[in-house]
Amino acid sequence: MFNLSRINRFWRLPVGHDDWRQNQQKSPLIEVEDSIALRVLVLALVITGIKATDIAAQTNFSLWAIPVSVMGAIWSYRSRRNANITVKFCIAIGMLVALGAFFGRLLGELNDTRLGLAELLIQLQILHSFDTPRRKDLGYSIVIGLILLGVAATLSQTLAFAPVLLLFLAIALPTLVQDYRSRLGLEKLNLKSAKVKEKKLSSLLPFYFLLFTLIVALGLAIFAVLPRFPGYQLRTFPVSSSIPIKGNFTGRSIINPGYVRQGNNKNPGDGNNGDGNGQGANGQPGKIDDNFYYGFNSQMNQNLRGAMKPKVVMRVRSQAEGFWRVLAFDRYTGKGWEVSRNEDVTTLRRSPWSYQIFLPRPIIGGKTQEIVQTYTVVSDLPNLIPALSYPKEIYFPTSIIAVDKENGLRSPVALSEDLTYTVISEVPYRDRTNLGQASTKYPQSIKNYYLQIPPEIAEKVKQRTEEILANYNHERVGKSNKTLDSAYEKTLYLAQYLKQNYSIPDDPLGLPYLGDKEDLVDTFLFKYQGGYPDHFSTVLTIMLRSIGIPARLVAGFSPGQFNPFTGMYVVRNTDAYAITEVYFPKYGWFAFDPIPNHPLLPPSIEDTQTFSVLNQLWRWVAGWLPSPVKGWLDYLFGTIFISLSKAIAWFFALFSQGWLGVLTGLILSTTTAFFTWLGWVQWREWLNRRWLKRLSPMESLYQQMLQWTAKQGLGKHPAQTPLEYARVAYQHHSPSNAQIIDEICQAYVKWRYGSHTPNLPQLRQRWQEVTTTTTKPNLKNR
Repeated sequence: MFNLSRINRFWRLPVGHDDWRQNQQKSPLIEVEDSIALRVLVLALVITGIKATDIAAQTNFSLWAIPVSVMGAIWSYRSRRNANITVKFCIAIGMLVALGAFFGRLLGELNDTRLGLAELLIQLQILHSFDTPRRKDLGYSIVIGLILLGVAATLSQTLAFAPVLLLFLAIALPTLVQDYRSRLGLEKLNLKSAKVKEKKLSSLLPFYFLLFTLIVALGLAIFAVLPRFPGYQLRTFPVSSSIPIKGNFTGRSIINPGYVRQGNNKNPGDGNNGDGNGQGANGQPGKIDDNFYYGFNSQMNQNLRGAMKPKVVMRVRSQAEGFWRVLAFDRYTGKGWEVSRNEDVTTLRRSPWSYQIFLPRPIIGGKTQEIVQTYTVVSDLPNLIPALSYPKEIYFPTSIIAVDKENGLRSPVALSEDLTYTVISEVPYRDRTNLGQASTKYPQSIKNYYLQIPPEIAEKVKQRTEEILANYNHERVGKSNKTLDSAYEKTLYLAQYLKQNYSIPDDPLGLPYLGDKEDLVDTFLFKYQGGYPDHFSTVLTIMLRSIGIPARLVAGFSPGQFNPFTGMYVVRNTDAYAITEVYFPKYGWFAFDPIPNHPLLPPSIEDTQTFSVLNQLWRWVAGWLPSPVKGWLDYLFGTIFISLSKAIAWFFALFSQGWLGVLTGLILSTTTAFFTWLGWVQWREWLNRRWLKRLSPMESLYQQMLQWTAKQGLGKHPAQTPLEYARVAYQHHSPSNAQIIDEICQAYVKWRYGSHTPNLPQLRQRWQEVTTTTTKPNLKNR
């Protein structure tokens, strides 16, 4: 029969609730944390992480998350010694609900889940804060606060995140100290009085401040020299939530907020804001809107006057800087430009399951590079989508977009504040040799639209252009032996000529308005000897057309100001202007900038921001140096930075070239690491030899002996005297080697403390026998 008493003893449970609680408290796995200071500091770290997410993502999590976190921390401390079974059960249910809500939200944010993950993490932390009895639980909260700070860093687009980062560091230092003291059990020691605690805390404040300063300084130094590599290694790109479209979108209309006046869509480019000579309906001269660029429309009236008030319109994160192209014009009207095929656009739809839209790709030869750009709109813009040249994919929040014949992108809605989208462009390299050898046999489709000139000025402009080019060949400008035989070289020279020989008036309203029969290019070249910035690009475009080189006017934004701390290009409305694009058969369209004080060639993929912070730091330091020294150092460091940046970019590009590229990169990495280690070893040995040579002969021999014995596995402890070390040597080395070690130690002590002159030749000879004949130490007692 069964022994029921044994079964009863086996299944017997503790009866006394107090006994069970006592056993629970005694268990090392569930030991509670009593430090109020540690709990307050951990709560401060979590609150800082939540607030950092709010600042970076412009959300309002902190309005409800911070008060609930404080309530959870108080509840957890008061009930830290209780089982809290009911609370744990409710927390588990709440976590499942939060996970379900996250997956529901994930369907609408397939391309950028960072914010959704941050919200899920905040919800889990709030639930977790109601049950943190142990120090390990507080450690989980510290990690969550750190993760939230990291998410905020990836979402941040401004320097508003920097103060939060410093605050987090300032709180983290005492938190780590308190955590370490708790691990050692120091918090449980009874101090004599509260005054001792206050005195101890006040004495540690200077140490915390010094440590904080050192960490910030070291971090900034590392940040300055750290190379900036192109991002977007993952194929999930930021894009705003889906935007519904009302009505039928054809892509033919352009919505520019700057052209709306008192409820009417009045366009300064199409004459609604004034007549053809730039005068308003009331007879007053037409003026440019001071917030919006006048050229973002199907027509551009360059007879307008005025200037814009600077304001930030968008932030761009890109693998390379460039001209953020908006739209292009093909027909010159005498006082501006228009898109002649504005009605001929192609609409493209995306899949309902993806934000990705594939764009038609022109057939061009030559080397290209894929560049990813993410645009975040800060201020309202027209429904024209900025992008680098030759976009091939776009991740956009609307289900449909349009592409015009000039390769410009149009949205069914105006680009409003906080709208984010991503573009992938296949940007061609500007190879001067290939472009210089490009054919001049242009397709008829190119000649039909990009050689148009008003007949009234065609011959006059052609003569002036040929005269400028002829003077170059005659005078050898710049002592160059090159001839202007190619379209590329002619374009370069004409753009540079306009920069150097024509000027921009200081007053935005300084030039008179054009009359009914006056032409912009004609007055620029022959009457005023200059004009406003966009006029330079118009003149270059028409001059090129006059000698048979297809060209068009392109409006867009310059790269803007690069912020190395955020990795973003900050673009303002005043960065908008027009440049010239020239067509080269087989290679496509390339931009040229004839505006004074602008680079002749707009920034492109050949430029790099790898060491941008160090470069800006150097510019600040160089501003205090004399001009000759600054020029020489600029050349030296510029060459180093460019070469190093290209080498690093080439190395990391290997890993995107398939298995062969990855294998090549690994071989180079291993080889470089080996030779670096070998060089470091040789450098240390050279330093050691120099150090030994500076010592006295006896000291040098003694140190050589100590180094040799250390390599054999018996190093001298700092607390040992030379004679004690010599006695120990007999236990580990052969008798002959131990005797020589003893002789050297004896001689060293007599020389060092007794002023006796040692017999150095004999000692060196004896030591030479050890180092040349002994290949292995004769270790005893093994």
